[in-house]
Amino acid sequence: MKHDVEVLHPYCCGLDIHKKVISACILTPTQKQRKRFGTMTDDLNELVYWLKEHSVSTVAMESTGVYWKPVYNILEEAGFELQVVNAQHVKMVPGRKTDTTDAEWIATLLRIGLLKPSFVPSRRERELRDLSRYRLALVQERSREIQRVQKILESANIKIGSLISDVNNVSGRLMLQAIIEGRLTPEEISTLGHANLKHSPEEYAKALKGRVNEVHQGLLSMQLSHIDWLTQRIVGLDNDLDTLTEQTPNFKEALELVDSIPGVGRQSAMTILIEIGLDMSHFPTDKHLAAWAGVAPGNRESAGKTKPEKSRKGNKYLKAILVQAAHSLHRKKDCHLREQYQRIKARRGSKKAAVAVAHTILRIVFYLLVRKQRYIELGASYVSEKKKSSQIQRYVKELAKLGLVIPNELVNQQLAKSA
Repeated sequence: MKHDVEVLHPYCCGLDIHKKVISACILTPTQKQRKRFGTMTDDLNELVYWLKEHSVSTVAMESTGVYWKPVYNILEEAGFELQVVNAQHVKMVPGRKTDTTDAEWIATLLRIGLLKPSFVPSRRERELRDLSRYRLALVQERSREIQRVQKILESANIKIGSLISDVNNVSGRLMLQAIIEGRLTPEEISTLGHANLKHSPEEYAKALKGRVNEVHQGLLSMQLSHIDWLTQRIVGLDNDLDTLTEQTPNFKEALELVDSIPGVGRQSAMTILIEIGLDMSHFPTDKHLAAWAGVAPGNRESAGKTKPEKSRKGNKYLKAILVQAAHSLHRKKDCHLREQYQRIKARRGSKKAAVAVAHTILRIVFYLLVRKQRYIELGASYVSEKKKSSQIQRYVKELAKLGLVIPNELVNQQLAKSA
């Protein structure tokens, strides 16, 4: 029996994108056209002309590394309706794997509406993402360089890392600079620290006695210069981000809303907004947003049984900042999110608790942006009091079944106390 398939995009094109070549396939009601293009700007302009020549309105492509981005940018400027899809969702039947057939398969699925497009933010939001993610890379590189400083100190048997939590703070930098110059004794270097340091000068003098040679001094000098250079670049990126966010409508208001969530600092709030954007209409519900970020619980059911499943892969930058915010909640007091973290941690461990709280934080962000309101703290006792009310009502029903009726006035009094 032949089934008619509804055609949603009669004039469409599928692109199979690689580093140096693009395979394109156009499907129209009367013909099928295939062609290969290069990836230089002139080649992409030729692709645009070819698509317009055949009245193509919708184009689909796989999210192949970063190679899809220049193609997307130029086609977006040309006014095409674009869909970027996960390569895992458009795999062909085994045995017919070529670039040309891949492009035709993408076009076929696009034509009948079987592709699930990925969320691609606006051009301004993509620019903010590039700056934010490069800033994160520099912050991580600075942390690695500080660890290399600690490694050199250990090899020279300098143990100030055991007394100072961060060798890159003010006291640590003064001591490191004195070690590099090599003119002061350990006793003299120990007096350079801040007056509020926890340990005595004698302990610092003991930790500073080591075997420092010229190689150690040279490496420490280069590493500190690299750390300073990275810090300057990070400050420059912060200024660029502030400038772009100030030019983005409603970003400042949204930042204030997200910043009101416990555990979410201003920098974390900015990163979250840059990754998810300001327009929540891209996500049907808060659960869709959580699943896209990779913090939603896994879903695996077979034969009517729900089985354990880890979270899906999602936006790794967003997930990392949310988990970091969840871990920071242990310092908060009388906080509903902290109570949730501690409650789940006792049963499932700190890692699962952090992901669960990250899931809650992101759903809160969704509703704050949709409703345009600040976070309302429920308090640490919210869950226990809510559970207490339901327990009272359940026990009253059980007692009524046994013939013991409790007056409604007394029940209401207890419920009022637990509210």
